[in-house]
Amino acid sequence: MLTTPTIGTMRALLHRGGAALLRGVLPASCALCAAGGDELLCPDCAAQFFGVAAVRCPRCANPLPDSARGQLCGACRAEPPAFDVTLVAADYAMPLDQLVLQLKFGHRLALATLFARLLRDAVLQQPGFTLPALLCPVPLGPRRLAERGYNQALEIARPLARSLGVALHPRLAWRVQETAAQSSVTPERRRHNIAGAFAIPDMALVQGRHIGVVDDVMTSGATLNELAATLKRHGAAQVSNLVFARTPPH
Repeated sequence: MLTTPTIGTMRALLHRGGAALLRGVLPASCALCAAGGDELLCPDCAAQFFGVAAVRCPRCANPLPDSARGQLCGACRAEPPAFDVTLVAADYAMPLDQLVLQLKFGHRLALATLFARLLRDAVLQQPGFTLPALLCPVPLGPRRLAERGYNQALEIARPLARSLGVALHPRLAWRVQETAAQSSVTPERRRHNIAGAFAIPDMALVQGRHIGVVDDVMTSGATLNELAATLKRHGAAQVSNLVFARTPPH
């Protein structure tokens, strides 16, 4: 019988070989400022961009004032999304946005391991969060996958699953409709653009389970909401988004 590791157990495993593995797949320099050294991020960049966790809405991860810690944002109170939790490592803003674009469009696949490590840290530092039973990367459609050659969400999900000790199911969800890229669609059309895009081929894997959905960036949340709604219709008990970067509201 599969069991889900506890947060406490995973914290105890954080330093067991992870640094050596990451140094083997990434250059020995800071990914942000290129300062030489053995760390993926130099101390200055780590402190500047990942040193202090922002106060966020626990449902959608939009930033909130310190006084609203632990509360839902107004948008999630007014119209609750299908997903239950969103955890992110950082805001999608300079200079981190350039790293995301290099992974997504520049074939710098080694960055996925860095993103997974930072996202793992954010997950394990979240009080009271229970790890999912399965991780599911947001799927690409066949055409876009063929054009790009890889799914950046899956590239992040692989090392994330290993470091969390959670099973990864790369084909848990299928994208059955080729949709326009959400970034090319106006905000008010994004929900319509992604409607009906996903299917779950094996309901037995989903029913009654906590599913963690992995992606690189969350902007409007329409794609993640549609996938969560599809998972819930097929019996998922809980859906948590594990996303590297969250685009702040404008």
